[in-house]
Amino acid sequence: MSKLAIDNSDRLNFTQSLSIAFLSTVNSNPKIMNKKTVIIGATTNSSRYAFMAAEMLTSYKHEIIPIGIKKGDINGQVILDINQRPKVEGVDTVTLYIGPQHQPEHYDYLLSLKAKRFIFNPGTENTEFEKLVEESGAEAIEACTLVMLRTNQY
Repeated sequence: MSKLAIDNSDRLNFTQSLSIAFLSTVNSNPKIMNKKTVIIGATTNSSRYAFMAAEMLTSYKHEIIPIGIKKGDINGQVILDINQRPKVEGVDTVTLYIGPQHQPEHYDYLLSLKAKRFIFNPGTENTEFEKLVEESGAEAIEACTLVMLRTNQY
């Protein structure tokens, strides 16, 4: 398991700085590749990190598949109902924005997506699920999707 650290007290200010500065990185980095990303816990609430991740992933030219329990759309993509277990193929990354207490009921579905990696954003860390992810052959990363994008680690 990989870990990237961020000080929680500075997260909001850092995120605001990211939204201002990330476009220059996108425009100057020809190596950015499209990584189909499933966002678990997607929401239309613009103050939530899942929403910010959807916006930034789209700006970085990654295809997003928003999945959650909320209805609505993000950047023209309809949020799919996680309880319907929508079939998604060709997934590179699953980025989690649901707490560990809500993950167990979705383990089988999430693993069925056959993603290459799962990003456990701050607050979603779950050693039990991380172990299952690694046993499936995928990479489990404890990190912040926003930071990974901004620092070209995505």
